[in-house]
Amino acid sequence: MFAAERRQLILEMVRANGAVSLRELARVVQTSEVTVRRDVRALEAEGLLDRRHGGAVLPGGFTRESGFPQKSHLATAEKTAIADLAAGLVEEGEAIVVGAGTTTQELARRLARVPGLTVVTNSLLVAQALAHANRVEVVMTGGTLRGSNYALVGSGAEQSLQGLRVSKAFLSGSGLTAERGLSTSNMLSASVDRALVQAAAEVVVLADHSKLGTDTMFQTVPTDVITRLVTDESPGHDDRVATELQALADQGVQIAVAGASGGGTANGTGASGAPGGDSVGRQQRRDVPLPGPRRQVPGAAGAGLRSATALGEQGGGAERARVADMRRR
Repeated sequence: MFAAERRQLILEMVRANGAVSLRELARVVQTSEVTVRRDVRALEAEGLLDRRHGGAVLPGGFTRESGFPQKSHLATAEKTAIADLAAGLVEEGEAIVVGAGTTTQELARRLARVPGLTVVTNSLLVAQALAHANRVEVVMTGGTLRGSNYALVGSGAEQSLQGLRVSKAFLSGSGLTAERGLSTSNMLSASVDRALVQAAAEVVVLADHSKLGTDTMFQTVPTDVITRLVTDESPGHDDRVATELQALADQGVQIAVAGASGGGTANGTGASGAPGGDSVGRQQRRDVPLPGPRRQVPGAAGAGLRSATALGEQGGGAERARVADMRRR
């Protein structure tokens, strides 16, 4: 296929779907992601589309939001890997909130196997995925149906969340940056997501690599409120994605990276490093090095980077030493 033919096909795919990953473009035009990336740059220079980390979107992506039919076909393998890893963060008998999105829908399908779980959601897709789970209780918010993503929004949804308290909130969005946090293109969706966050002790963001470094109109969750990010491995180890991940880690976000490595062994640990249940397929977890706790004692900043697991072990050791010292006294 000639370059002009490739670029025309790429442009048609982006116009039809609103956003397409580089991986999917390379598969359709039957060439490498390096070649597709070069084509996307050329089309961007002509003002025909906008580049995003790991993909391409229509111009004006700041205000445009793809509907569910388009989103459901984007980064499907990445969403599956993220959902597999995120499901390991949920324990039997927990109460959680799950926001709207195609990635959270994938998560919900896996949560159907967690006994004693209570899930509060404003997403019809999440509720549908859990509808036949006998041991999971589903609580729907009120609100007005937003058909493009099958979510309940508006004052009714926000009011129904008042006074709610759960252990974790699982959210997705349109973009994630270290500077601004999680964001989305719709004001009503952003407002409900903020209400979901206020109900949770921990906030877990599910975002594939194409959303990293992307900023959209309405901030949902500022970076300092995000407890953990679950993402996937960027194809070709994109330096920009790696930089964004490190910037998020520098601000105290715990990061787990899911990958589908055929030769690797399954990792049966949760994101905190505690032993988990059954291993999930071929999923592997790679924890990005993190700095110390967000609220550091002055002068402790020079301790260097530590992994999330190491932080947990070190904290437990310090506590045991303190108790032993008190007993001696």
